[in-house]
Amino acid sequence: MKNLIKIAIRNLFRYKRRTILTSSLIAFGVILVIVFGGLAIAFKSQMIGIITNTSLGDMQIHKKGYVESIDNLPLNISFTAQELASVEQKLKSMPEIDGYSPRIKFGAMISNYAQTSNIRLTAIYPEMESKTVPDLVKRIKGTVADPAHFIKPGEILVPENLMKGLSLKVGDEVVLVATNKDGSVNGITLNIGAMMENVLGPAGKDGYIHINDATQLLRMDRPDIAEISIHLKSFDRLGDVYKQLKQEYVQPNSKFEVHTWEQLSPFASIARIVDLLIFVVKFILISIVLVSILNIMTMSVYERISEIGTVAAIGTPPSKILSLFIIEGFAMGLLSTIVGIVLSVGTLLLMTNINFTFGQMNVTLNPSIPVGEVISTTIIVLLISILASFQPAYKASKMEPVDALGHT
Repeated sequence: MKNLIKIAIRNLFRYKRRTILTSSLIAFGVILVIVFGGLAIAFKSQMIGIITNTSLGDMQIHKKGYVESIDNLPLNISFTAQELASVEQKLKSMPEIDGYSPRIKFGAMISNYAQTSNIRLTAIYPEMESKTVPDLVKRIKGTVADPAHFIKPGEILVPENLMKGLSLKVGDEVVLVATNKDGSVNGITLNIGAMMENVLGPAGKDGYIHINDATQLLRMDRPDIAEISIHLKSFDRLGDVYKQLKQEYVQPNSKFEVHTWEQLSPFASIARIVDLLIFVVKFILISIVLVSILNIMTMSVYERISEIGTVAAIGTPPSKILSLFIIEGFAMGLLSTIVGIVLSVGTLLLMTNINFTFGQMNVTLNPSIPVGEVISTTIIVLLISILASFQPAYKASKMEPVDALGHT
């Protein structure tokens, strides 16, 4: 076997230009897959982090029917006091859960006494919300003295586009008018505590108030919680925790629903498209390797028919001739992969602090080395190299020595 490897490698470099060109093409495919995979995975992870850690949370629990009506922000589909206590007790008993936040979500009108606009409001307990969506405070413009209490009763956090549209500034007084679940209209005055970046872009109108103010505005005897957002200690456990909560609460007669961020955010579709693009790039790599190795090995067999006949005539068994050509193809794939991995890893290390805008948020992308992509790409190239080499190698091993020696 050692001698076969030496002969195979020596044969590769008998035609240096052809070997270098073919290896370069395969290495380019490897670079394409790993660099694109690194960027795509970093982008997807960054966006998922923004969505889950600044807004949605990792998963949410609602009353049955709420998500289907979520565009209307219904106030009549909420947890009873007993239901809320039961869910909270369950969440506190699960070691995988780092925090949870009860919320009231509703629509309102906001006015500066001269102009009026609509706004979507999320009423929260700030200390619980900051633990559930820890990066929410990063969306607040200016310095936050106490992240655990970033909003106080009597304050409202207004999105940047509404601040500009209504000519508001921090500290201004505004009026909120809303309709409660019984159809009664009420209003309260609040002061603008801070301005917020909006992850949904210019069309987003999402603000935050303290849950005590929402209770007063909506004339609730107690907070009618519409959703409970959950943050996990490890995002990798999302599937396991989801299954556990679904088994607990999603039964035929259950009043609750459990949803992951993917079921609540339109970005989940983009994430799936990113995965599809990575697959397409891998398919392109497979095509490049298959065609390149098949072409060069077919040419190698054709050019060395007399040599194959000589080797067979002196008693070399067909299995060794087969192994020789397969080893050549495998060696070319391995060499190309090593070169491609080195260059792609070096490229990713140089690609730091890539800035772009998501909605109205400035995002900095720092791609890491996608170990999974490196391993899968290496396996793909080596397997395809062997498969592409097999047909020409099999043809060479089946040649009759007399016919091969007579070939001109």
